[in-house]
Amino acid sequence: MTESNRAVRVRFCPSPTGNLHVGNVRTALFNWAYARHNGGSFVFRVEDTDAARDSEESYQGLLDSLRWLGLDWDEGPEVGGDFGPYRQSERAALYSEVAQKLVEAGYAYYAYDTPEELEQRREQARAEGRSSGYDGLHRDLTDEQRAAYESEGRKPVIRFRMPDEAITFVDLVRGEVTFEPEHVSDYVLVRANGQPLYTLTNPVDDAAMGITHVLRGEDLLSSTPRQIPLHRALVALGIGEGVVPEYGHLPFVMGPGNRKLSKRDPGGGLDEYKQRGFLPEGLLNYLALLGWSIGGDREVFSLKEMAEAFEISRVNPNPAQFDPKKCEAINAQHIRELPVEELASRLVPYLADAGLVGEVPSDQELALLAAATPLVNERITVLSEAVEMLAFLFVSEDGFTVDPDDAAKVLTEDGLTAVRAARDALAPLEPFDTSSIEAALRAALVDGLGLKPRHAFGPVRVAVSGRRVSPPLFESIELLGKARTLTRLDRALES
Repeated sequence: MTESNRAVRVRFCPSPTGNLHVGNVRTALFNWAYARHNGGSFVFRVEDTDAARDSEESYQGLLDSLRWLGLDWDEGPEVGGDFGPYRQSERAALYSEVAQKLVEAGYAYYAYDTPEELEQRREQARAEGRSSGYDGLHRDLTDEQRAAYESEGRKPVIRFRMPDEAITFVDLVRGEVTFEPEHVSDYVLVRANGQPLYTLTNPVDDAAMGITHVLRGEDLLSSTPRQIPLHRALVALGIGEGVVPEYGHLPFVMGPGNRKLSKRDPGGGLDEYKQRGFLPEGLLNYLALLGWSIGGDREVFSLKEMAEAFEISRVNPNPAQFDPKKCEAINAQHIRELPVEELASRLVPYLADAGLVGEVPSDQELALLAAATPLVNERITVLSEAVEMLAFLFVSEDGFTVDPDDAAKVLTEDGLTAVRAARDALAPLEPFDTSSIEAALRAALVDGLGLKPRHAFGPVRVAVSGRRVSPPLFESIELLGKARTLTRLDRALES
């Protein structure tokens, strides 16, 4: 429970407009962690009223993204709950009803200004050094004035009547914040075509669903002094659960050039991380560090540990700089901590996409992957990197190729001498295991030819794996097997 002793109810309410921004992912994470820390409810709500931008495909993508991240929701699509439906496109009747009640009670009013009239008055206000927000000209129209405007064919918007006083609230991240009335003018709730705006739908849904705490991005801070009076009006009218939420505004996530990270920036959208093979727990761990710390110098932790420790008061209000390299390093740590069987399982989709194993891998493929996984778990930062490292083990001999640049550098005349000696040493070798392979190759190449290990084993590595960078050589040769190893050594000598 929080200080107000209310059961915590928080929400994550994105619009289904494509690739989810990592800043929104962090917002979802902080809300989820706050709910879990306080034994509350995490509500997933979809704001899909923009028909021009929203799509069913993006809606399904949102669900898939939250499932992939592991941020389970207590109420929302596919889960249900007492306050549904959880898609705004299915709640239009509620918004219309609430807007009408606000007008009837005097909290909102019809305004008939044309766009041209509004712009003319704004320009005049700017020229006179006044605020260019709405000047309230249509706040108190008489019935006769309204009828006259309507006779001209004008369609009104509905504006909320802001109180003529400062709005002060305690931000859960930033402390006390005050907005003077001249900076918060009457704003539009419903367009002239009857379409409700975010300024109405978002607070109405929060009220109807009993949301107690709104944790959202700093870019929405300026809308809070508008929403608090609207929430008070809704409470007065008996609409919703009678709760005025507490607000906390999370710091910006900054990208290249010290500007706000865009979804179009490299690393700005969630899909990139899924495709590259970030672990969801690794990505979330890093995003948690953008404005919050679990304590001390500790940087690697699980979602469960974060939920146990998360307190909104410890979120830093200053902008957080996104560091792709640190994100990869955190992810690599999580890869290292996975049991071998689990890591092998997570590699399967990437190997399957590359055509190296079947969509449903055979027992033989699974056994080879299980044996090969320990060779790469210390060498990869994202799962997709394992594809290139392990391809030589899974590709057919007809499909095996050697990188031409690497071949040119090491499969020289001297290099081929090492390859020939390796072939001669391995052909009669029994048993064909890692320790026997290492002993045979060291005896033939280092002791026999007097080569330094780098010059001795580099050509052999390229010949059998196709690349100068590969998993450990001796273990790789054992997994490749004698027949395939000799075939590749022979091919290198012939070419």
